[in-house]
Amino acid sequence: MPFTFKQFHIDDSHCGMLVSTDAVLLGAWAQLSTANTILDIGSGSGVLTLMAAQRTKASATIMAIELDAKAYEDSQKNIANSPWPQKITLLNTSIQQYCLTAPAHNQFDHIICNPPFFNHGPQTTHTARANARHTNTLTFKELLDAIKQCLAPLGLASIIIPHTSEAEFMQALSQAGLQVSHNIAVSSVQGKPPNRLLLALTHANHNKAVITGSLYIRDKQGQYSAEMINLCQEFYLKL
Repeated sequence: MPFTFKQFHIDDSHCGMLVSTDAVLLGAWAQLSTANTILDIGSGSGVLTLMAAQRTKASATIMAIELDAKAYEDSQKNIANSPWPQKITLLNTSIQQYCLTAPAHNQFDHIICNPPFFNHGPQTTHTARANARHTNTLTFKELLDAIKQCLAPLGLASIIIPHTSEAEFMQALSQAGLQVSHNIAVSSVQGKPPNRLLLALTHANHNKAVITGSLYIRDKQGQYSAEMINLCQEFYLKL
């Protein structure tokens, strides 16, 4: 369903993955403000692309890549109707194909991705939604290999994954030659176990300690936490 933010509107009517709290949290948390070049892998409706456009300086440029043709069409319209179409290049392709054809020097200060993360269990018969949620078209290994190739030497990549996928993801991460710089455990409700991880990744030659932390989205009364409000108040209309 369409979703209106403070500075832009998202119509995700044809997308397999609709606008979610995960995406908004990632787009608000990622350290994007100083990045000059940004890559959004699997842009879907364009919500992360447009959050990045809002958060970065006017001279920043954003490359958004989306494989699904219908999601690409939604993203095209959302970008065209936003305040920042001149900052954004949108490609209808896979990240694997992009990596095959992109110049070797074409690297980005920041990469952002809300990836498909289920590799087992039942799948919906809605193909676009199944591909958006499951690793049918983009495995962790393929994603991390792409990040390794496209990330500038001092760049950051920001992603969000289920807490239950941490072990599998970390194994793929070590094989890709990347490492975690920030690891934030996210709980949906105060006092509940974490169900998501916000991760910032760098190339593996950075010998820095991992910054860890936690946050919860809603308190026990169902209200947004102070940290969630602080992160998302530039986007959500009611904050």
